[in-house]
Amino acid sequence: MALHCPETPPTPPGTHRVVALVAPKQELYPVTSASAVFGYHGPDIPQHYGFSLCAEHPGSLPTTLGAPIQVDNGLDAVDDAGTVVIAGWSWTHTPSPAVLDAVSRAHTRGARVVAVAAGIFVPAALGLLDGRRASVHWELSDELAARHPRVVLDNTVIYVDHGDVATAGASAATLDLCLHQVLQEHGAAHAMRIGRQLAAGPHREGCQRQYPPLPTTGPMPDSLAPLLEWLLARLPDQVTVEDMAAYSGVSPRTLTRQFAEQLGVPPARWLLERRLAATRAMLEETDLPVETIATRVGLSSAVNLRRRFHTALHTTPAAYRRSFR
Repeated sequence: MALHCPETPPTPPGTHRVVALVAPKQELYPVTSASAVFGYHGPDIPQHYGFSLCAEHPGSLPTTLGAPIQVDNGLDAVDDAGTVVIAGWSWTHTPSPAVLDAVSRAHTRGARVVAVAAGIFVPAALGLLDGRRASVHWELSDELAARHPRVVLDNTVIYVDHGDVATAGASAATLDLCLHQVLQEHGAAHAMRIGRQLAAGPHREGCQRQYPPLPTTGPMPDSLAPLLEWLLARLPDQVTVEDMAAYSGVSPRTLTRQFAEQLGVPPARWLLERRLAATRAMLEETDLPVETIATRVGLSSAVNLRRRFHTALHTTPAAYRRSFR
């Protein structure tokens, strides 16, 4: 039985169309991740995006899951897309002239091209990454360097965003990169609402920008989920690593190792990122004084909040509020 996208209400006029270009033997994780971010989130969250699939040869396409997906749209769906997501691509498969032409036309008229994992071979073949840094999965580095030596490869970061073209090295970074786009286009508060609905966990930094992405992306590891949810409910409290370890029933050293292995950051860093994310949302959505926000997010004082905020974002809370309120 073929897999179909769930029924959603009609996309409101004027929304940003996101089209995922898929291929045979498609990996579903990046497709479903993009759909989860850009798809319908119910009546309580504004719908800024519409999401659909297309393929060079529409119909029933095999996937790595073993069940096919039904894709009804051809490459002409790319013609009015605001964002084209190339959700993985077999690195042994050279994109056809028709695919390259469709993506090139979209990019030329101003559409954003997002390439995940081996999907990077499409913008690379078009020369869109020549002389530019790109996130690449380490398994693909040698092949991509041989085919496209002018691309500046970086297999140490999970994504790089140039605005018109963005690359994510691995499928698991799709949520991070898609929520990053939402943040850039509609602000931290909206991105956080989507992230919370997806039960999204901590952000793993991709490419640093002046306003880096929210720590709201990626699924929570099962072993740490109870602790992370406990922490999120206690942001105003002064919780130490020892408190976290006691709640989890492990030693502080063991807890720190678990965070490093599963989340890539120490416990205190994870908690600070969440507090800064909550700060950004309050600056966008409320007129609360900085002192009040500092108390509500657990940063104790306006002085401490301003210092932490400037270190992370290279701006002040007041300047951020003027830009995003």
